[in-house]
Amino acid sequence: MENFKIPMRARLLANENPFGPSPKAQKAIMESISQGNRYGHSDAQYLIEMIAEKEGVKPANIMLGPGSTDLLEKTAIALCRHGGNVISADPSYLSLVNTAKAVGANWKAVPLTADQSHDLTSIAQAIDSNTKLVYICNPNNPMGSVTDFEAVKTFCKANATKAPIFVDEAYLEFLDNPQEKSAVNLVAEGHDVIVARTFSKIHGMAGLRIGYMVATEERVKSVSDMVRSTMGLCITSLKGAIASFQDEGFIAECRALNKASREFTSEQIHQLGYQEIPSHTSFMIFPIRSKAETFSKTMVEQGVGIRMYAIDNKPWCRVSMGTMEEMNYFIEALKITEG
Repeated sequence: MENFKIPMRARLLANENPFGPSPKAQKAIMESISQGNRYGHSDAQYLIEMIAEKEGVKPANIMLGPGSTDLLEKTAIALCRHGGNVISADPSYLSLVNTAKAVGANWKAVPLTADQSHDLTSIAQAIDSNTKLVYICNPNNPMGSVTDFEAVKTFCKANATKAPIFVDEAYLEFLDNPQEKSAVNLVAEGHDVIVARTFSKIHGMAGLRIGYMVATEERVKSVSDMVRSTMGLCITSLKGAIASFQDEGFIAECRALNKASREFTSEQIHQLGYQEIPSHTSFMIFPIRSKAETFSKTMVEQGVGIRMYAIDNKPWCRVSMGTMEEMNYFIEALKITEG
């Protein structure tokens, strides 16, 4: 938890984009406030059509939600409410897993490989007649690692007939040529694959809550029959997302700025004797030498927010990429904390 009594010099704990929303999105949001007395159903449909064109699918293959986490959880409820099991890597992002467990499913956790990628062979072997959902987070949170994208596509083609496969691509757009690496084309080919994207990360709209998933029409219907998709979205978020979706220059700039911060931080922590998991995202994670509680407390006292994880019974620090000024704050705080 954040200590709100201490001024936050560097908020590096939630994988937020420090450079967003884009100026075009901000303008669209401000102009839409006067329309706040109206529902945004028509704007939602417009955004759905834009997304469908980009992803090469039909509008019926798109479902919007307030962030991709909302869609992960809704899918878990829809598919796992009668029990069964869900399979994912460990460590990974656990919102879908935790929701599935809460509604009665079991979790089959498959350890990552030595290079921190998904063990696709072991995941395939774990699928059984009670598997309701397979979850792959690629790039993976909290590790920042990627699993070979062609290998993921091959895995999906071979196993989507056994159980639906959810590929979470929240951080994909921090990579160069992200569309070439996406599994979304498998949906157009008819495979039972669900792909999630979000406006919370590179688009810088985490607090505005909007994301989408791409799936077969049948799979979208199985979720949307239980919950109303666009009813949870406000017109400001929709207008902002529409503007940001078209602002390719802003996205490219954020990708470059994030990479610069990541390379600077990597170089600096290496000089301090740390070694991170090579990251392809807007964060990095590395093992620390001191106790987690002491480390976190000391960092917060210096106004730097980070996230702590216990991996293999050892403390790890996950730090989000901020501005260059914020990353300098982080390095100076790290020197004091572990010095």
